[in-house]
Amino acid sequence: MNEWVQDQWLLEWPNVWGAHDWIVPACAIGAGLFLLILWAYRSIQAPLIVKLACAAAKTLAVMLLAALLVEPMRSETKPVPGANLFVVLADRSQSLQVTDPGETETRAEQLKKRLDRSEDWQIRLGQDFDVRRYEFADQLLPVADFEHYDADGRGSALQSALASIADRFSGRPIAGVLLLTDGNATDITNDAVDWSKYPPVFPVQIGANEPAKDVQVRRVAASQTNFEASPVTVTADIAAAGFANDSVIVELLDEQGEILETQTLTNVSDGQSYTTRFQIKPDKRGVLFYQVRAYAQSQKGVFEHPSTSTEATLLNNSRTVMVNRGHGPYKVLYVSGRPNWEFKFLNRSLAEDDEVELHGLIRIARKEPRFQFREKDSNANRIFTNTDDEAKEQVEQYDEPVLLRVGKLEPGELSGGFPKSADELFSYHAIILDDLEADFFTQQQKSLIQEFVSLRGGGLLMLGGGESFVEGDYLRTPVGEVLPVYLNGVSPRPGAMAFSLALTRDGLLEPWVRVRTTQQQEQQRLDAMPGLRILNEVGALKPGASELLSIVSASGESRPGLVTQRFGKGRTAAFLVGDLWRWKLHPSSHDNEDFERTWRQTIRWLIADVPHRVRVQTITTKKDPAQPLQVAVQVNDESYQPLDNAGVAIEISTPTDEVLKLKAEPKDAVSGQYGSSYVSRTDGTYRATIIANNPDGSEIDRVETGWVSDPAAEEFANLRPNVDFLQSIARASGGELVTLDELDSFVSTLPDREIPIAEPMVRSVWHTWGVFLLAISLLSIEWGLRRWKGLA
Repeated sequence: MNEWVQDQWLLEWPNVWGAHDWIVPACAIGAGLFLLILWAYRSIQAPLIVKLACAAAKTLAVMLLAALLVEPMRSETKPVPGANLFVVLADRSQSLQVTDPGETETRAEQLKKRLDRSEDWQIRLGQDFDVRRYEFADQLLPVADFEHYDADGRGSALQSALASIADRFSGRPIAGVLLLTDGNATDITNDAVDWSKYPPVFPVQIGANEPAKDVQVRRVAASQTNFEASPVTVTADIAAAGFANDSVIVELLDEQGEILETQTLTNVSDGQSYTTRFQIKPDKRGVLFYQVRAYAQSQKGVFEHPSTSTEATLLNNSRTVMVNRGHGPYKVLYVSGRPNWEFKFLNRSLAEDDEVELHGLIRIARKEPRFQFREKDSNANRIFTNTDDEAKEQVEQYDEPVLLRVGKLEPGELSGGFPKSADELFSYHAIILDDLEADFFTQQQKSLIQEFVSLRGGGLLMLGGGESFVEGDYLRTPVGEVLPVYLNGVSPRPGAMAFSLALTRDGLLEPWVRVRTTQQQEQQRLDAMPGLRILNEVGALKPGASELLSIVSASGESRPGLVTQRFGKGRTAAFLVGDLWRWKLHPSSHDNEDFERTWRQTIRWLIADVPHRVRVQTITTKKDPAQPLQVAVQVNDESYQPLDNAGVAIEISTPTDEVLKLKAEPKDAVSGQYGSSYVSRTDGTYRATIIANNPDGSEIDRVETGWVSDPAAEEFANLRPNVDFLQSIARASGGELVTLDELDSFVSTLPDREIPIAEPMVRSVWHTWGVFLLAISLLSIEWGLRRWKGLA
């Protein structure tokens, strides 16, 4: 046969015959020997099973030797030495500092031993492939070897590292990626990754599947509520392993490290998560930080003496959370048709709240008739005359309603009565209308109130005075459209009768409506309240409105008492009772501050989500390996429309007290939005001040924010290797999951796998020692059986 044709044949068929001329003689020899064996055993006196076994063993040996005469050949491929790339990617994040149960070395120490270039698997890998070595934590770094390997990285950007490898060697012959990691990546997002487009990934699992002995704070969050006794709630999820039936101590600390509150979790179970809540009332405003830390009761003092700990790590025993109490002071505009008890008690209640400023506009007289003959500046109304010029109350001109301005007013504030422009009205955060008819406002002012809620996002509360709601002719007005109740279809209440308040199911779910701790205590409070007599009758609730308080008459009839609703960007509330002040005059209220607390919580709810002209949001970008923090700033003008061409500066105070200055650049796609990015290189708490200026350079506002850089919290969120994640990568990319102990045997199988660049290799079975060993073994078996049975 032509030599070239024979070579091609061998390549196409892995197992072929090399000496074709010997096929017929080999068959003839084999057949002759087979017949001779049958004839020989036919004449032997022995059991049939023994004769068949001996004949079969000898026949197979003869056939095997006869087949060698035709020179059987085997064709296979092997990688061309140095032609294919193979990446060794080692995780050096600090999560590998964990010591597994039953081990004396950390995962990092075990891995560093196997990364030595003298290891058998590294030598074998270098014989067949062009090996490229990399380390990764929060960034991907090429290395010549792993001599200086140290697991001190602040993150584990596993997905980003593999994406960089795939992009870097795209279009080149890469046989695979050997990924040595525990799989606990810190850059996992909700975006699906198509691993099939990556080169084969062979994850090497670092760490044992058994849970390590550990107490950890899994999650910590802070929420600001309108609840008077505890405006800030810090929630933490605690988990423990290896401390079954033990007690876990959970502590809340301030920035100075002082313990504010301690809670104890008793008889904890392994693998179960426990939630603890701390309710606190900060004594100062601004950006504050609180730390939650947990430890087993048997490990008391472990933070002062870490060497005494029996846990796998102490780096996940605490977490820090930021609380921003710097949004105030909030300005609330109270407008009333006449002096009343409601304003007096409301003003007293808010006097103790440094976050709220109550500005009042109270009408003390309607328009004076123009035909009244007196001098304009005469002192006819001498009750309002004050000889002290500095404390003189300012009133309107005599041919207009006489309005009294009260509160911490700026010079000229409300001097013209109720605001007539958006610039003036939108400087407030909430409006309270009480006992005031709709005709008090111009049509423009009514529309402004509607825009104040829908566009500016402010809060509106209408109280149930004698000239509110239906009695104030708000039907078919812009203000009436904002209210959460319809003002038509009203069924009048027969006669005047006393009624009481009752919490609805929705009201029980709202912390700001409740005053007492439990439902039973709340019901006792409501039962002790005096009977109320002034109620505004309205129609049905509007779609989406919630009834939080109901009015219950002596006959058991129920009507809406407190109704709330979202409207546009803001919120509205209708309190249909007009004499809540009776509660404060009742003897039962002298021993507590339930009345004052109710007002404070109501006003806090009203202003809770009101936006400011400058709003700041911090967002961590997980897709980027460095995980930079995006500081997004929204700037509005005085009408709360997006403001372009504003100047936005950011001053960042780092944990080392270093002050950095950044400039926020406008975002091309969104009007009024500005942004800047910052990478936190140091662990700890950060504070930032955002200064926004108008195009003319005048300052709009200064807003404070903050964040916590705590990569260890993410690194040690799970101490077990993320086997499921590693298996999904291996399965989708065409790789295989192996353990650290299997590394040597696994690398030896790589040449037999599918390789981009491989060379053909033809081997003769004639020169294979295993074939001769098999033939000798078969003949030995036949001889042994004959000797055992005494056959000739």
